[in-house]
Amino acid sequence: MNNKLLSAALGAAVLGFGASAASAATLDDVKAKGFVQCGVNTGLAGFASPDASGNWTGFDVDYCKAIAAAVFGDATKVKYTPTTAQSRFTALQSGEVDVLVRNTTWTISRDTALGFNFRTVNYYDGQGFMVPKNLNVKSALELSGAAVCVQSGTTTELNLADYFKANNLQYNPVVFEKLEEVNAAYQAGRCDVYTTDQSGLYSIRLTLSNPDEHIVLPEIISKEPLGPAVRQGDDKWFDIVSWTQYAMVQAEEFGVTQANVDEMKTSTNPDIKRFLGAEADSKIGTDLGLTNDWAYNIVKAVGNYGEVFERNIGVNTPLKIERGLNALWSKGGLQYAPPIR
Repeated sequence: MNNKLLSAALGAAVLGFGASAASAATLDDVKAKGFVQCGVNTGLAGFASPDASGNWTGFDVDYCKAIAAAVFGDATKVKYTPTTAQSRFTALQSGEVDVLVRNTTWTISRDTALGFNFRTVNYYDGQGFMVPKNLNVKSALELSGAAVCVQSGTTTELNLADYFKANNLQYNPVVFEKLEEVNAAYQAGRCDVYTTDQSGLYSIRLTLSNPDEHIVLPEIISKEPLGPAVRQGDDKWFDIVSWTQYAMVQAEEFGVTQANVDEMKTSTNPDIKRFLGAEADSKIGTDLGLTNDWAYNIVKAVGNYGEVFERNIGVNTPLKIERGLNALWSKGGLQYAPPIR
């Protein structure tokens, strides 16, 4: 989700400003203030949304909690900054947030022109289309002439234009900055089609007054590797955010869960003992600038990758999303952690 105007206006400034903002050692700043400031969505069911009391839950929110658990041993030491598709990049560049965990696509321009660093993908996604069933449309190739609701400042907007041009289709974009505005426009019938990442479509569908009257079409028109982003210029913080994801994936592969993590600390498997900080001579935590039980703290607080997925967006939740590409590499998916040793 990227905006050409934003990139052009801020790209040059970010490489100087963003890098210098990160050079102050983010980990030290986080420890000094006592919490992680995490940029999240303004509200996307299953991924990041607040309840009436302001308590945040969701797939991305659990990543924020996991980072806090790694740094402080306490998943509650995190605060959330809700960001729109356009404001999220400024929030990270300016230092308003320490990390952006907001269903954000990793692209080359964001790695370079915007001055961010991505490494891990916590959700492999792709852009799709949702339509009312009464349109009797079975494929995106039948959408020529349709009015399409789309959020500005996103790769979704660019992919939409590319897809319709490549297939010689006409469309009328109905563009809004805020997700809530797009949702309201589609609900009100101001457009025939809603396009965003498929995960988002399943989430947004639940918010409609009659969810069963809408379908997600089968086409996936893009690669959308979603994951956390940090500012360039602070490798230590970059490593902590990246290895938080890897620890959650590795825990699932080891069979270490939130329920059995204490028992697994006494495992005879040296890889598991090292992973959970139960080997006295291990330095995998201190080399990160953390304690050696950092991975244990993550799993104890939020669970492994599979638990976080299933709890928030899996087949037993209202979203009913299959693991698919987000299964472990050993089970036909793409989720893979480098060796933690």
